[in-house]
Amino acid sequence: MSDLLTLEEYQAIAAELSPAAMSFVDGGFRPALSGNTFETINPANGETLAQVAACNAQDVDFAVSKARESFEDGRWSKMHPSDRKQVLIELSKLIKRNSRELAVLESLDSGKPILDCETIDIPEFIHTLTWHAEAIDKIYDQTAPVGPDAIAMVVREPIGVVGAVLPWNFPLLMLAWKIAPALASGCSMVVKPAEQTSLTALRIAELASEAGLPKGVLNVITGTGVEVGEPLGLHKDVDMVTFTGSTQTGRRFLRYSADSNLKKVVLELGGKNPCIVLDDAEDLDKVAEQVCAAAFWNMGENCSAGSRLIVQEGVKTQLLERIKAHVRDWNTGDPLDPTKQLGAMIDKGHFAKVNSYLDEGKSQGYDAIVGGQTMDGIFIQPTVFDGVKNNDKLAQEEIFGPVLSVITVASYDEAIAVANDTEYGLAASVFTANAKKALRAAQAIKAGTVTVNCFGEGDITTPFGGYKQSGFGGRDNSVHAHDQYTELKTIWVDLSDDAVDACVD
Repeated sequence: MSDLLTLEEYQAIAAELSPAAMSFVDGGFRPALSGNTFETINPANGETLAQVAACNAQDVDFAVSKARESFEDGRWSKMHPSDRKQVLIELSKLIKRNSRELAVLESLDSGKPILDCETIDIPEFIHTLTWHAEAIDKIYDQTAPVGPDAIAMVVREPIGVVGAVLPWNFPLLMLAWKIAPALASGCSMVVKPAEQTSLTALRIAELASEAGLPKGVLNVITGTGVEVGEPLGLHKDVDMVTFTGSTQTGRRFLRYSADSNLKKVVLELGGKNPCIVLDDAEDLDKVAEQVCAAAFWNMGENCSAGSRLIVQEGVKTQLLERIKAHVRDWNTGDPLDPTKQLGAMIDKGHFAKVNSYLDEGKSQGYDAIVGGQTMDGIFIQPTVFDGVKNNDKLAQEEIFGPVLSVITVASYDEAIAVANDTEYGLAASVFTANAKKALRAAQAIKAGTVTVNCFGEGDITTPFGGYKQSGFGGRDNSVHAHDQYTELKTIWVDLSDDAVDACVD
């Protein structure tokens, strides 16, 4: 990734963009069969970026039929693994060559800071794609220990047609998390991006075709959850759906599976993630820096955001002073300005939702030690509320905005109890200088990822997903992600003499 540009240079690139806005099916762009469109809006300034194809169940049927055709004739599923790998490697090269265009388009469409798009989202997309591509010819199948009279092979086969339903908070990165292992496994796909953020997924599909991905293997259908997501979930010729988004919507996909063909469903859902700081934590300045990153990165529009700071009372005062100092580094403003760390909320509806939590905090008498205000447009200041009780709304409900709730505890045991007192279990962090205590906390906390003395989600080598109502059915990232896009088959070969004689007879 080259050096960052200036605001004016990014604005010049944005002015020249003419994004594709039709669905991408069977290797080409197509309008919705109904001819209908909807506006996609730049959340930072309210301007229309494009009129996007408003697809419906008919478009889903057509896309699924083309995906099924591409899967069954083997143009991708039966392609030699090393050849599949080369296509995905070529796609990663094309993405790198077009990375600046994609970064600007992502920022415009989602309100994400260009700083993150350039330095995190695009590089991580490329890394995810190449990592899974390289795994294609390195994941071995197995034989079972069945004795000398038989050979039992346990082999993976691509599951078939995969529906992927994406969120709006990380449009490119979540696309990579889905398509990289699914395509690497030999599946064909129908992708539904969030209606707020469709443009980069369409561009990736176009680049994939240019890279040599056969037509019909990667299809992108644009539209609403009701018109596209639900028909995809209910479609009887879709073998699996992978979904990242809210827990409420995730429940629907389980119902769709039950009401259709019992397709496999993998859900990565919400979180109300604890960040525990114990009295013996070292380097409180570094702790404060990590706490702010956990709470405010991506405007808090992050399912693994550390939105609950659970701090032991002996260290609280010192830590909050340092947090207040570090919040000053989180500047909010024009997403195309590379000096800004926080952009706009995704749309007016979500802005209103997050703002309602600011009002809730004030009405409950919480101490807003920083922030607590909105800005012109749909921007929200990074906010820290002190004095929050663990049974209050701000401690229990996923806000999905730059709001940190501070909960004071007296002991390690109370910290763990408070951390687990939630319906979610996606991620958690614990800060302590005591290694034994850190490991005990990591074991005790009911979450899919627990980081020690830092905030993070692991990396491409580690599985990502949640406990309880934060996840279901599988994990993103790592070699484990390949498991959910494949079926296991046992092939039993009888080598006994009786079997041979029977064949001869």
